[in-house]
Amino acid sequence: MTTPPDFACPCGSGHRLSACCGRYHAGAPAVPAPTAEALMRARYSAFVLDRLDYLLATWHPTTRPAALEPNEPGLRWLGLTVRHHRVLAADRAEVSFVARSKLGGRAHRLEEVSRFVREDGRWFYVDGDLSGRP
Repeated sequence: MTTPPDFACPCGSGHRLSACCGRYHAGAPAVPAPTAEALMRARYSAFVLDRLDYLLATWHPTTRPAALEPNEPGLRWLGLTVRHHRVLAADRAEVSFVARSKLGGRAHRLEEVSRFVREDGRWFYVDGDLSGRP
């Protein structure tokens, strides 16, 4: 999916895509997200934009699936709310968030506490708890 760089970033920051998550999605050499929260926002935007390559590249190899399916036709992402970003150690963090979507006239809400690790200066998504509570 090609999205104009002056498009509002899906993560809800209020910035243009090119000045926000789009800079992390860019081809090699991509700018690494500086924090776990920035990576989580960039991953949300990648879900919205069907940037499956970015999602796989930022998923830790120990938990990364072999492949991801694109968004179902008609799926609309409605927004992201970050509840908290907690640094647990220099190279470990978690981010609690709510992502809202709509498909076939039904609203959906994903609440998760995601775990991240930083290796060689890059943050990676490891896994998450769907409870939405730390």
